[in-house]
Amino acid sequence: MRRLLIAIAVAVCCLPIAGAVAQRQIVQEGNVRVSFDGRLAPRALPRERPAPVTVHLDGSVATVDGIRPPQWREISVAVNRAGRLSVVGLPACPATVLQQTSTETALDLCRSALVGHGRFAASVDFPGSPLIPAKGKVLVFNSSDREGPGMVLHLYGTTPARAAFVLPFEIARQPKGQFGTVFSAKIPTLASDLGYVTEIELTIGRKYRYAGKQRSFLSASCPAPAGFSGAPYQLAKATFTFPEGEQLTSRLPSDCKVR
Repeated sequence: MRRLLIAIAVAVCCLPIAGAVAQRQIVQEGNVRVSFDGRLAPRALPRERPAPVTVHLDGSVATVDGIRPPQWREISVAVNRAGRLSVVGLPACPATVLQQTSTETALDLCRSALVGHGRFAASVDFPGSPLIPAKGKVLVFNSSDREGPGMVLHLYGTTPARAAFVLPFEIARQPKGQFGTVFSAKIPTLASDLGYVTEIELTIGRKYRYAGKQRSFLSASCPAPAGFSGAPYQLAKATFTFPEGEQLTSRLPSDCKVR
């Protein structure tokens, strides 16, 4: 244990805590390249207790030679064990309510369950025609129920045509290891499999009050040993799964400082 603390101390002392942030990670296998980026705000956190945070995540897939990449079939994001999730007293919105709704309608129906927002990019590949880019907004809602915590992503785009998609995310806790919470979802078929998602960018975080107490959908502490002002750590791990079962995994390093 003493050697471990010394190693951590050396890493912390050599790390420019004031200016370091998580950096985009790129993983490539053959012609397929995935990119994963993220950050936690604020970076200054308590050592012993969790405090409200917001997490920003950005995942994308492309090919080296520019041809159509394989379809995403599933994505999972595992978050460091120092992060916590709370849905106690937070209103929930089931995926069935959001089917075939615009961004504005989704907000009208489920604004009280909103926990994040973002954007998505996609392409539609009609045979014999150039790729048609598509883009739109993403809303993230709490969808927790008696079976456990969950989220639902509402994707709505108007280019090249109006279309809405609902993407349920399962949330699971891991009993051990450096990653404690895993968010996972299956990506639906778009435009009869002619469309494919190329990027999803999300900002997730929500403060709310329940039973007279201030709460937060996401919270975290800084896992720095006693006596040290900060620590490097693994913020998240993203796994992208493709049609034939191929997987590409990217880990995202970051750091925090104790406040």
